[in-house]
Amino acid sequence: MTIPIILDCDPGHDDAIALLLALASPEVELLGVTTVHGNQMLDKTTENALRVLELVGRSDVPVARGADRPLVRDLQVAAHVHGESGLDGPELPMATAQPVDQPAIDFIADRIRPGTVIVAVGPLTNVALYLEAHGTANVERIVLMGGAIAEGNMTPAAEFNIWADPEAAQRVFRCGRPVTMIGLDVTHKALLTPAWADRFRAAGRVGTFVAELVEFFKLYHARTYGWDGAPIHDAVALAQVFRPSLVRTEHRNVEIEVESELCRGRTVVDLWRRTERDPNADVGVDVDSDAFFELLLERVASLG
Repeated sequence: MTIPIILDCDPGHDDAIALLLALASPEVELLGVTTVHGNQMLDKTTENALRVLELVGRSDVPVARGADRPLVRDLQVAAHVHGESGLDGPELPMATAQPVDQPAIDFIADRIRPGTVIVAVGPLTNVALYLEAHGTANVERIVLMGGAIAEGNMTPAAEFNIWADPEAAQRVFRCGRPVTMIGLDVTHKALLTPAWADRFRAAGRVGTFVAELVEFFKLYHARTYGWDGAPIHDAVALAQVFRPSLVRTEHRNVEIEVESELCRGRTVVDLWRRTERDPNADVGVDVDSDAFFELLLERVASLG
């Protein structure tokens, strides 16, 4: 039985790869794509989603525009990581499709059905707004790429997706449905290195596109961390939906820091159970990176 999913994203290099993985994986049924501010402004993230779908001949997949700003905070984008287009690097075909004429939260309400997993790999604004408007009925669980136990990438304390809209993240973690958090502690172990890039190039046209995406994406990671490669954050979250054995998780309490500017957006994970707060998330703590990349390579190769 396939798993119905909504992919909420802000493409974004790793978002694009997560979208390709969803399209190539028979274990999931992609009900649609919703876009959000984040790696770039909403117009750009929406266009990028449409163009990635065009690349692989899947312009039939509906795309709905979501929130263009956080719930409370000022909009800030990650152009320093993803470039001015949000997908700087390889050329993409122009999109022939248009976004559906329906806001993301209404689109999700129309498409969702029992057992649906919301896979959220950008700021959580759309998900928070959907839960506020429609509740948790039919939401099997929420799998998100965001946060960290012990590090940050936007600030020393916080990962970008949670930092961008911490109030939305707080609502999602407190929604009462199962939440799986795939954070930097996991995704920074899933580096697409030059050796992997060579294998992707050998896998065909779409594999070459993935390798070329990483050529740009890794520039930030080389400057910041000294890595020769880039973490494919969002695709790890997508893979966990249908291959949960890839990521080891611990059921723990996670609170979101919304008061302090210094620690804004920190995911305070009670890993060692130092409080009596009830667990509210399955938190990723480790990943089988080789198995993840073998899966990703196999699926990307199937796209041509």
